[in-house]
Amino acid sequence: MLEPIFCPNPNCPLNKARDAGNIVKFGSYQTKQGERNRYRCSECGETFSERALSGDYGLHTDKEKVEEVLREIQNGKSLRQISREKKMKLDTVRSWRDKFLTQGESKMVKKDVLAKAKADGIKFVLLQFTDILGAMKCVTLPVTRLKDAMDKGIWFDGSSIEGFVRICESDMILIPDPATYQVIPWKVEGRKSARLICDIHTPDGKPFEGDPRSILKKALAEASKMGYVFNTGPEVEFYLFKREEGGKITTVPHDIGGYFDYPAKDLASEVREDIVFALEAMGMVSEMSHHECGPGQHEIDVRYSDALSSADNTITLKYVIKSIASEHGLYASFMPKPLFGQAGSGMHVHQSLFSKKGKNVFFDKKDKYKLSEIAYQYLAGQLAHAKSLTAIMAPTVNSYKRLVSGYEAPVYICWAQTNRSALIRIPRYSPGREQSTRMELRCPDPSCNPYLAFAAMLKTGLEGIKKGMKPPKPVETDVYKLGASQLEEKKIDMLPFSIKRAIEYLKEDKLLKEALGEHAFHNFYEAKHKEFDAYRMRVTPWELDKYLEAL
Repeated sequence: MLEPIFCPNPNCPLNKARDAGNIVKFGSYQTKQGERNRYRCSECGETFSERALSGDYGLHTDKEKVEEVLREIQNGKSLRQISREKKMKLDTVRSWRDKFLTQGESKMVKKDVLAKAKADGIKFVLLQFTDILGAMKCVTLPVTRLKDAMDKGIWFDGSSIEGFVRICESDMILIPDPATYQVIPWKVEGRKSARLICDIHTPDGKPFEGDPRSILKKALAEASKMGYVFNTGPEVEFYLFKREEGGKITTVPHDIGGYFDYPAKDLASEVREDIVFALEAMGMVSEMSHHECGPGQHEIDVRYSDALSSADNTITLKYVIKSIASEHGLYASFMPKPLFGQAGSGMHVHQSLFSKKGKNVFFDKKDKYKLSEIAYQYLAGQLAHAKSLTAIMAPTVNSYKRLVSGYEAPVYICWAQTNRSALIRIPRYSPGREQSTRMELRCPDPSCNPYLAFAAMLKTGLEGIKKGMKPPKPVETDVYKLGASQLEEKKIDMLPFSIKRAIEYLKEDKLLKEALGEHAFHNFYEAKHKEFDAYRMRVTPWELDKYLEAL
């Protein structure tokens, strides 16, 4: 028996917790190596074998062969060449890479992190986390303090972080997640650094209720108890702008390229390549990168994964993009609508629910759209909460200058397959790709906090399943071209047109207030209210141009 036994489910609140009293023996089974035990976690209901705690979990082959293949991948040999030489299926080689390499050190524990940091020649460790609004925060430690950080956490003043606590209750603890250890590839030799993403705990050792990452974990634990694993795949768009000679940021786009343009016009192709190299060095798989519609606008997609890893990947992606852009003398902005008259930057999120056995529960081959009853219920739940969801998905004043007609950004609350003006789109089914069945929520933008966004999406979808909700009929026509009477006839409602409206809808939504928790909701609401008031009272250049001389 492997020691210690702990719950390997990353969505369980007691994930990797030793001696928590949540693991009970569930049975046993026979293998070529003898009898092995099965266990159940009483907290999340997950059942697992001893092999779940070893590197060969889910594989029916010799561990030595797996390790040999992984070594060859790490040494730069192509998957196709390995497949030919080992006489293995290419899909098998790819699945081993994805399982054991591209998800980072997913099975790393504290002692592994210490050993890896030493082997990697790390001098500094960046402990990263986000505030309630999604801004990345960071504490840098010399590597000599890494053991203390892994064993006891690092104390910090939470009163200075947006949405955390008051001065009178400021002590908080950063708890690094060993699974998120990655070397930062662009740091110079001699000052080599690694990063760890942290959870926030209170002084009594409990998860802090205002920690966005813990809020997502709580929602994922609920899904786990229902038998689901929540997967997400965000498509992050951004602009690259030039800097003036002194380094001042401008709104002059880096190039004049358009959607999918060839590198002759797309001057940032080299920048994107460097970003992709950095992402891969940090354990992520970039599925696609390309120029978007606006001048200087780009998109980079990272392979979908479980929602917690996906949220971690999203904040890492933004960090990498900004860092690499800066090395090229550029500024990367995730502002939803930086340029008037040009496309805004969205963060469409593809979502799916899987069973714990790895089956996509959204798929039903008999349905016209290949969606199961569970998928329709999930879809209905999100549509029912669309107005309040928008406050979390599009959380800035500027977000609502993106959510306007004419730029493929959603304005109306409906769903469809071919219609990109819909709030939720169902990508077309391809035979043999049943596991790819998913739905795409199109209102999020990259200014959102991905932990809160994914938690809110999941909670509304799960409510739809619990209540057996049914969505309205799909709308396959261009909704932008429908008149007021047609919209009323089809019962198509609109998203809020300002952050003020959106947070007022959120204030009345009991489910989403529960998803965020009282602490996070209150601080989020107050921050957004102040943001709108500051905007409301500002006299803008547009007003001066419009009224100063005319009135």
